[in-house]
Amino acid sequence: MLFLDAFSGVSGDMFVSGMLDLGVPLDVLQKTVDALPIDGVRLERGTRVRNGIVAASFEVHVEGEQPARHWREIDAMLEGAALAAPVVSRARAIFRRLAEAEGRVHGISPQDVHFHEVGAVDAIVDIVGAAALVSFLEPSRIVCSPLPMGYGTIRAAHGVLPVPAPATVLCLQGVPTYGVDVEGETVTPTGAAIVATLADEFTRWPAMVIERTGFGSGSKEWGTRPNLLRILLGTPSPSGETQASGSHTVIETNVDDMTGELAAHTISTLMAIGALDVWVTPSTTKKGRPGMVISVLAGKGEALQLEQALLRETTSLGVRSHDVTRLEMPRRASEVTTRFGTIPVKVAGEGDAERVKPEFDACVRAAEEHGVTVREVVAEVMKRS
Repeated sequence: MLFLDAFSGVSGDMFVSGMLDLGVPLDVLQKTVDALPIDGVRLERGTRVRNGIVAASFEVHVEGEQPARHWREIDAMLEGAALAAPVVSRARAIFRRLAEAEGRVHGISPQDVHFHEVGAVDAIVDIVGAAALVSFLEPSRIVCSPLPMGYGTIRAAHGVLPVPAPATVLCLQGVPTYGVDVEGETVTPTGAAIVATLADEFTRWPAMVIERTGFGSGSKEWGTRPNLLRILLGTPSPSGETQASGSHTVIETNVDDMTGELAAHTISTLMAIGALDVWVTPSTTKKGRPGMVISVLAGKGEALQLEQALLRETTSLGVRSHDVTRLEMPRRASEVTTRFGTIPVKVAGEGDAERVKPEFDACVRAAEEHGVTVREVVAEVMKRS
């Protein structure tokens, strides 16, 4: 599991530098950026000292002018990039949250949102990089502390805005926050979108066995507190393997006038926004018509956004929701070397209860490259696990 200890806030560069300091190779980030159709980008990983703590820093250097980008263009860029499916899914979900927040602030469609600060190349790298670094570790769950909010005003593309920025507030609907005596933007829109989309739960400190720690630094200095994000990697301790009551929400709706094509599109949309799972159950409605129940498993931070999306994308006039708990087996990412190449796998459980599951997309690519069936690749992985 991954714990984001955001005691001084969070921004995109703080998240990325914290993940790098945690031990994720810079090469993972470099290959991700190289897969994007953006020229003249150079990444720089360094260090900063904040209140005596040595932390990682991350900067994006861009050569030449870059075109202005709308959400539809960024979304098309991500969908067409040669990136792993989990990376694309997470990155699109983060940007979608930002687009919907900016759209509500300015009264326009999310597709027409023109990202000013967010559309800059460094923010695109931060968001796609965050998705890639998390996908590399593939933690069983991500927990984030409540977020500290500064005060004051900032100057943006649209003029002077209050702190926190309106888009930041909308991104954080359903997320616990508290005020701190810091004049400045402790949580940026990019940072808010990243943690609100990726975190499964928000709590002070989860029950966990700590394995690694990383510090990511922000460019500003607050004086009263170190501008750092602490990220911890570990495993849930025995007392913490079941998440706290209400840490997840199940959202459901019954429909009897939707086609299968529309249901499939709804599932894709909900998953892109950040649903943990979506499933459809056949049902019989009160008038005897065949229908379906669409169910969505959501983190508390995404529940409101997914409820609204479910109403928007389906023919339903209402949804219901209830809080649930979830018992999760400890999981970790690993690799298995086979005659078809190195295949990434997920390892769940421990000891006699350990299970190995190959990443299906990687098995498909290996099968196509070697002219064999996917079943042969999967069997080879399981044999050598």
